[in-house]
Amino acid sequence: MHSIGIDIGGTKIAGALVSDDGRIVEELRQPTPAGDPAAIMDLVVAMIERLRVGHEVIAAGVAAAGFIDAAQSTVYYAPNINWRHEPFRDRLRERIDLDVTIDNDANAAGWAEFRFGVARDAHHMTMLTIGTGVGGAVVAGDRLLRGGFGTAGELGHLRVVPDGLPCGCGARGCIEQYGSGRALLRMANEIADAGGIGLGLEEARARAGALTGGVLAELITAHDPGALHALRQLGGWLGQACASLSAVLDPELFVFGGGVAVAGDLLLDPVRESYFSHLPARGYHPEPRFAVAQLVNDAGVVGAADLARIHAATA
Repeated sequence: MHSIGIDIGGTKIAGALVSDDGRIVEELRQPTPAGDPAAIMDLVVAMIERLRVGHEVIAAGVAAAGFIDAAQSTVYYAPNINWRHEPFRDRLRERIDLDVTIDNDANAAGWAEFRFGVARDAHHMTMLTIGTGVGGAVVAGDRLLRGGFGTAGELGHLRVVPDGLPCGCGARGCIEQYGSGRALLRMANEIADAGGIGLGLEEARARAGALTGGVLAELITAHDPGALHALRQLGGWLGQACASLSAVLDPELFVFGGGVAVAGDLLLDPVRESYFSHLPARGYHPEPRFAVAQLVNDAGVVGAADLARIHAATA
């Protein structure tokens, strides 16, 4: 039995027909008509209708960045789409004769890793997605943690620095301001400004006009000392956050996804070092594993499709 997953991103909308073992049978990608909720709805409907042609489809799931209610129905707040208390599932079901669910994009990606990716042998997993911001997903006892209102797992807004840098959420000192791709660029620019080990960063910035994620990724791959120092700083903050999360969630496995995670052990090594230096009762507390996500760009559609399939099967 197939299901369909749609992942609405800031720049593109991805859609896929997914089998019940997590395999993508067919996929589509279109630019996101940003700021136009009606056009987004039209595009999602068109993708679902196109993907279901010639297949028996049980359900469709849509993933988007934002706060989604526990019933997987209403989008409380989606900053990239301009949705506010949007009854998206009901509107979608008016146009599509399928069981439909709505999920947070990080929850969908985390569920995909838990079901079909690097965490498929775990029962308790915490995932952080390190992109422009920091997203999160928590699986506890083989179940996705949604919370009383559906918005659990917003790990990027765990506060790590009292009265620290201001965050877009309105608070200060969130890990998103210290452990995200945007934070990595800020740190790299500060190192470039200071000279010394930042010379390679400064030269790359002068050539390109600005440090970008792509430029920094190339420097990290080339083991530029300044770029690696910025990555170690980032990993240190993430490890500290994970130690705090362990005190509450006690996962067997931490998974890191998003663009920054492609650095692999260059990121995970400082995360582990910082984690263990901040872990309460170290030496008496079992130590979790740390891994990089496997499904990368497919995680959102695969997770959304599987969550929709499960919802339809148990409804």
